[in-house]
Amino acid sequence: MQSSALEKTGDSIKNRAGLDHITFEVLRNLFEYTCDRMTAVLQRASFSPILSDMVDFSNAIYDPEMRLLSQAANVPVHLAAMKFSAHAVRDEFGIENMREGDIYVVNDPYRGGTHINDISWIKPIFYKGTELLGFAVSRGHWMDFGGGAPGGQSWGTHIAEEGLRLPPIKAFENNEVKPEILKILLANTRTPHFIQGDLQAHVGCLKAAEEEMQSAAERYGLETIKAAMAELIAYTERIVRKKIESIPDGVYTGEDYADTDGQSDDPVKVKVTLTVKDSDITVDLTGSDPQCLGAINSPKANTHSAVFYSLQFFLEPSAPQNEGMFNPISVVLPDDCWLNPKWPAPTIGCTVLAAPKVASAVWQAIANALPERAVGSACGDCNWFVCGVREPDGKTDVFSDLPAGGWGGTPFNDGMNVTMDPLGNCMNMEAETAELMFPIAYESFDIRQDSAGDGHHRGGVGSHLKIRFLCEGAMSVETARTREGTPGVNGGQRSAPQRLWHLRADGTQDIVGGLTEDNRWLNPLLRGHKLSYGDTFWFETTGGGGWGNPLDRPVQEVLDDTLDEYISVEKARSVYGVVVDMATRTVDEAATAALRKAMCAGDA
Repeated sequence: MQSSALEKTGDSIKNRAGLDHITFEVLRNLFEYTCDRMTAVLQRASFSPILSDMVDFSNAIYDPEMRLLSQAANVPVHLAAMKFSAHAVRDEFGIENMREGDIYVVNDPYRGGTHINDISWIKPIFYKGTELLGFAVSRGHWMDFGGGAPGGQSWGTHIAEEGLRLPPIKAFENNEVKPEILKILLANTRTPHFIQGDLQAHVGCLKAAEEEMQSAAERYGLETIKAAMAELIAYTERIVRKKIESIPDGVYTGEDYADTDGQSDDPVKVKVTLTVKDSDITVDLTGSDPQCLGAINSPKANTHSAVFYSLQFFLEPSAPQNEGMFNPISVVLPDDCWLNPKWPAPTIGCTVLAAPKVASAVWQAIANALPERAVGSACGDCNWFVCGVREPDGKTDVFSDLPAGGWGGTPFNDGMNVTMDPLGNCMNMEAETAELMFPIAYESFDIRQDSAGDGHHRGGVGSHLKIRFLCEGAMSVETARTREGTPGVNGGQRSAPQRLWHLRADGTQDIVGGLTEDNRWLNPLLRGHKLSYGDTFWFETTGGGGWGNPLDRPVQEVLDDTLDEYISVEKARSVYGVVVDMATRTVDEAATAALRKAMCAGDA
């Protein structure tokens, strides 16, 4: 159990509505359990594999003032953004007009949403029918809301091309869905067979939160519950502010970029200026590129979320996750910026492409502030692809996957291999599930040799994913890191760039995204790329950035990496200065010592 607020700060909360040390800890854990129960219900009850298998959803509860109270360990890029959707509902309807049994829905990127596929359901929770106890919020990525390509990945120039956009709407009254709302949802998707089941799963998880919160109020009393809510948020804020005070005051900068917006071959820049003063942090994104014509623009909610989750890695990730995390952090967004776009800018790539670039830029700024705690950037992309498939009998469906890459090296160890980018805790699609549900075959999902950023502590390695189509297909892809790989820190090197291939049934093959063999760069944002029966889609993901000088890596670790096929014999020699004899599976120590000495002197 975590230490209580009183142990951390010495503050006293005795005699506040009956709230003592023990009651505070019990209720803090109860709030967390409520969110975890929401997650269990949603995952088990949902119909679409992107929710049930890939866990691309998030759940949280809010206090009566719509401040985040607790959240499950779901998708980081959702979690800080969800409050913007909840506030949009509040601003549209007014809390005073909400009633027990109401459920509201919104996915509009310009009304608190991110991209259209992320749909949020908000339920006010009442005690004894009249006293507002708080709110339950559940956000899920739904497979398809129409638009110009499967999954909304049209890569067009107008938000209307990405599918059905819902402003804040009351979808349920007296716990019954409005029939016209359900009809609209079913009529605007390529996957109507998932819609009603996923909707019922969200409702089930909201009702689970309602049950837990009402039961707690019945047992402990409304005033005690509200006192615990206020104290919990204050507790986290105290912890986070204390952590910020340990960062030297100053101004620190970092940059990263997206390879393209899909409409131009020009990279799109993120610039972060991070100012630390006492117990406050200001993150200023002035200097980032203007609003894009293409569909990678990041709405306000998404940009705030990327800033918040990227900073929490370096502040106090073990503290209770609530509004107190955000209060010490201010975000400055210029008006004419792709990280604060205006309607009708398209946004489909905001969570999966833009957010990782913001996070990487923040991490690089933090590396300047805390070089001893610097971490190489992660793969920096969700690598989201969506495919519409058509079987010989005419049946159509949509499937999706998120092939992971590596995380960056740290001051203490190598980066994690083949792990979802920090934007999400999502899982990759299980091959058995995919092959059961869709006319495809997973040919491989394995380690990509030489994909990691080299260093004293290397980045985690990326992967190869090959999927063979047993039907006609139209593939849309979101990715980046195809011009150059993930940046390292403190002398660590970049990882290998990502690359997309189309392997045809007749044996011919082409690179369709990234750098070709003759060093030409091809736009990796594919829209409806056609694949025929027997064709294979091959995705080469990248690793994380390296940490520190590769020549400082222990020889035994280089040998282990070579034997594990994380790096090649050639890279062991040319980058790490280690000569490996694969016939004996040993290191030539004399040759290695001479080579490393020459490399350190700049003679090799």
